[in-house]
Amino acid sequence: MKLEFWGAAQEVTGACFLLRANGRRVLVDCGLIQGERSDEARNAEPFPFEPERIDAVLLTHAHLDHSGRLPLLIRSGFKGTIYTHSATCELCEILLEDAGYINEREAEWENRKRERKGLKLLEPLYTRTDARQVKSHFKPLKFNEMTDILPGIRVRLQDAGHILGSAIVEVWLNQGEQHCKLVFSGDLGHRGAPILCDPVAVAEADLVVLESTYGDRLHRAWEATWEEVKQVLQVSQHGGGNILIPAFSVGRAQELLYVFARNYEPWGLRQWHIFLDSPLAIKATGIYQRHQELYDAEARQIGRRQGGLLQLPNLSFTASTEESMALNRICSGAIIIAGSGMCTGGRIKHHLKHNAWRADCHIMIAGFQAHGTLGRQLVDGAHYIRLWGETIRVKAKVHTIGGLSAHADQAGLVDWYGHFRERPKVALVHGEPQAMDSLAKRLTNDFGAEVIIPERGQVSRLAGLR
Repeated sequence: MKLEFWGAAQEVTGACFLLRANGRRVLVDCGLIQGERSDEARNAEPFPFEPERIDAVLLTHAHLDHSGRLPLLIRSGFKGTIYTHSATCELCEILLEDAGYINEREAEWENRKRERKGLKLLEPLYTRTDARQVKSHFKPLKFNEMTDILPGIRVRLQDAGHILGSAIVEVWLNQGEQHCKLVFSGDLGHRGAPILCDPVAVAEADLVVLESTYGDRLHRAWEATWEEVKQVLQVSQHGGGNILIPAFSVGRAQELLYVFARNYEPWGLRQWHIFLDSPLAIKATGIYQRHQELYDAEARQIGRRQGGLLQLPNLSFTASTEESMALNRICSGAIIIAGSGMCTGGRIKHHLKHNAWRADCHIMIAGFQAHGTLGRQLVDGAHYIRLWGETIRVKAKVHTIGGLSAHADQAGLVDWYGHFRERPKVALVHGEPQAMDSLAKRLTNDFGAEVIIPERGQVSRLAGLR
């Protein structure tokens, strides 16, 4: 029995872990590598294992850095079952097809230039047709239910509280007289976050594969975070201009709408016109509305009282391209929520082109920005950005609302690990080196935990752990 680390090893994205037991192969997540162009080019490389010999996939949640290479896995020969929460199945359908569409458009745009130069044309990473093939492989599961997926391999999903349907994955391996339990944290949610429940505590494991995205920092208290958002709204209202909010279409967009609805009067939101400018986020919002059984107690109560959770009288869904383009003619009074969350693509780039050079514009960064992304450049105070070959001066005010993160901070990660009895071994993934090192020191100092920070391709032998 062994575990191989093929993604999110000393980097934040590209989750991919291979379990071998009882002659079977189980992949945990199969995510896209995101960041700089050189990083994303690695997505087109062949898998470091034989996809046709993978028996099953355990998918923690729908975000593309965990699910985004599933179409490639299937196109490369995978014929097995993908086990995940039912809400994740629904979200993946829209996320993967959207990714396929973006791939097609980017390849088409690049090939126009290459054709004029007489260069070889490029194929998209995968297409919408490839993405649609994933649906037939899904096997939906519920939280807190034991499922035997293969001989000697049993799994259970627990609520990770990160996005709708996000799961902590418990895996029991039995091979002859050898027994081992692994726990994959997936992405753990930020305790007290809007809409969803807090991450479920797990008590037993032999090895914990733990994310470390915010392993070196603490989020602001929720009360301070809400006050900061309120102040951005007030300052923007007095100075005119628009507010741009780059937001992940799944999770962050819905949280923002919920928080705006909950604070509609005290935050003076009546004075604004709010636009959800993302076809993907609009579809995801519908899925969130259908899964109210996954809400926390407060959100369920508000949803029952209002007849729906994400209700705002001045909210418009701008699904079409024409509707989105019309927003660029608005000079003041608009709050535009658009993808992508790290400003690497999508409609937010167009809005930045039309607003970032304006001193009365405000850009509210409400999520993690990976190294090498346009969003990270804005957070780091870039005075100029490049969009479609054009240099644009950044005169807009950039506000980083760190407390809105959907990831647990260092305290949350340490607290979650602290519920394990007998202090199991920990493998840190999904983090930049500084974050991993800082979290490793905390876990070692506080609990005496044995912590490893695996490299890509590293193999951990599991036999004899217990």
